[in-house]
Parts: sequence; C-alpha cells; structure tokens
Amino acid sequence: RKGRVAPQTSASRVERDMAQLAMSNGHVPYFTRLTNLGMRHALTATVRAIPRPSLRARSTVSRHKIAVVSFGAGGATGASPAQTLSDAESERFPSLARMVSAAATGEANATSGAWDGEDVETGHKKKLRVAYQGMPGAYSEAAALAAYPTCDPCPCAQFENAFEATEQWTADRAVLPFENSLGGSIHRNYDLILQHRLHIVGEVFFKVRHCLLALPGQSKEDIKRAQSHPQALSQCDGYLTALGVVKEAVDDTAGAAAAIAAGGQMGVAAVASRRAAELYEMEVLEEDIQDDKSNVTRFLALAREPILPRPGIPYKTSIAFSMKEESGSLFKALACFALRDVNLTKVESRPMRWNPVTQQVNKTMQFSYLFYVDFEASMADENAQNALRQLQEKATFLRVLGSYPADDSRL
Repeated sequence: RKGRVAPQTSASRVERDMAQLAMSNGHVPYFTRLTNLGMRHALTATVRAIPRPSLRARSTVSRHKIAVVSFGAGGATGASPAQTLSDAESERFPSLARMVSAAATGEANATSGAWDGEDVETGHKKKLRVAYQGMPGAYSEAAALAAYPTCDPCPCAQFENAFEATEQWTADRAVLPFENSLGGSIHRNYDLILQHRLHIVGEVFFKVRHCLLALPGQSKEDIKRAQSHPQALSQCDGYLTALGVVKEAVDDTAGAAAAIAAGGQMGVAAVASRRAAELYEMEVLEEDIQDDKSNVTRFLALAREPILPRPGIPYKTSIAFSMKEESGSLFKALACFALRDVNLTKVESRPMRWNPVTQQVNKTMQFSYLFYVDFEASMADENAQNALRQLQEKATFLRVLGSYPADDSRL
C-alpha cells in the first residue's frame, strides 16, 4: 500500500544474508570447509528457504546449493553444528544460519519434522501435506499418520496421482505401500518409482487388521459379496472362501466401504479398517479376518529430494540395477556387498519395462530383468560406497532410490 514499506520476504533475507556473508571475513572458513567436505563425501543438500506457496521465490533460492555433511570428519565445518554456526556468525545472518543448522543437525530427515513446511522467517513448523492412495479411512492414510503424526493427509485416487502430487509441489511427501508380508510386492509402485524423480526418505511397517464391514442390521450369513482392494482380498482369501462369498476387486478398501454405504447395498460387505467403519457408519461383523495375523505392509515415504544421513541411527538404502546377460552376473553383483559385510534385506527381480524381451544371435528369446535390492547401510558408509562403486563398473543400469532411517518397530 502507498506509504507503507512491503515486508521483506524470506527469499530476500536469505539473498541479503548470503551477500553480506560473502563480504565478511567469516565467509572464507565457512564456505571453503563446507564445500570441500561436501564434495569429498559427495553429499549435497538443496536448501529450500521459503514456504511452499511461494514457488517463484522458492525456485530462486533453491539455486543456492550448500554442500553439507552431518558430523563425520569433523562435522559440517567444524567439530559440531555449533561450530558450523559460529563460522556463519548466526547472530548476524539468522536466515542463512537457520538453514545450515537444519541441514547440519539432520533436521531435513523425514522422521524428524517438517523440513519442507518450515517457515524460515518465523522458524515455526507448518504441517506437511502427505499424499496417499485411497479415501479417508484407508490403511495408507493410517500409515501416513504413523510416519508423520502431525501431517495433513491428502487422498489421491491412484498411485500415479500421489507421485505426481509430490513432484508438482501439491504435496510435500507421499506415503505408499511397496510390499506386504502375505501378498508380496506391489509391483506397480516399484515401476512408478523409476518413472518419477522422487527419493525414498523413510519406511513404515504397518500392521494391517482387516475387518468385515456391512450396513447395520445384517449378520455374516446375509453377506453374498465382498468388495475390497485386490491386495486385501488376497490377504483374506481363505476366510472369504470359507464364508462362501463372491470376491469383487475395487480400487480402495475405504472406497469399498464408502460405496456400499452411499448405495445402501444390503448383502454386500467391505474388507476394510475399523476406522472406515466409523467414518461411513457401518458395522464390524468380524475383526482380524486376514489369513495370517502377522499381516504387515511396508510403506515407503517419498520426497522430492534425498535426506542426509545422521549418526547413531540404523539406515537402509534401496537401489535398482540391471546386469549383462552372462554366466554368474547376479552372483558378481551381490558379491560386491558380501565381500564388504553389507547385509541385504531384499532382493527381487522384475522384467525391465523399457526392454522386457531380448534375443541374441542364434539364441532363443530371453527376458531382461531389473533387480531391486535393499541393504543395511547409509550412503555415507564407506563399505556401501565401495560396493556401489564396484557394482557400477559391472552394471548396465544403476540407480539409488533412496537412503533412509530403517523402521525398527516390532510386531
């Protein structure tokens, strides 16, 4: 307004701090040590300095990339993050110092708070928007709240929509199922993660407790059809077969409950959560109907940028790679980890989507496979780095999907 000075934005404050720091005596030890260590450890963090809605200003600030290393080899710039901040003269440059503090102490970690939603102008945390597939009441919503208890869950119709929402800044994270202890891997999401430029930043092991839901006034004997997501139906196959109902696959567990309630369908049950029964005013005819009571789904949290490893926390790293078609190629790939005592927690093969079938001269057709591997180490671990360096020499394709804190919860 006329006669009033517009408040200075977070972007302009960070620009100002960086300009003043560059002219001060403190910039030499600060940026020299920070950048050298960052390059030596091959770890880079893109500092995002302003809230999500200000996309234009945010894109400007995000070009200022500060290489940081959490602890390790003397810390980001000194013996500790505190020394890092003393180099940056935090009292004189509050906006820039706050960003470096968050990165140096691991605040950008997916399990430690709302990095994407932090307003550096005030230092307050803003709710993360977390995309999940399904409707309110879906197990994915519960997993998203387990990963980020204070988040704002954002329902998406399909898995693809959750990936796109995160890539396009509509959401800050996506929490999606990748494998189940009974049904196996959700191959669609393993395919999608290679099609999108997102990084795994966390995992959640979520215990699934399926319930048989129906409109009030019915018993199990009245049920002729059961609707749910294909994975849920497969996990309750023995129970539903014994019940003698027709199984009908739909896109979502909670969506099945919502559709039955909205249509007033009698004789039709949904396999869904107890929360879905509460949301859509249905009765729980029976609880824990899954064939195996230790039914656990592994959800992965995805973000636009990777996170920095923190000391003292167990990490996992997920990769995807392919090898030449020759004798012993998979053995040679896995030996890269075995020789360095790096423990593998998952090995799975999938036909390559972009080149599924090959045929060499005077040979029959063969499938071309992509291998998904999880191992217990972070990207800051020297043995893991050497294993990946050796694997890269042998592989025809290699991509690190993410390095993230391992979920150490128990049944």
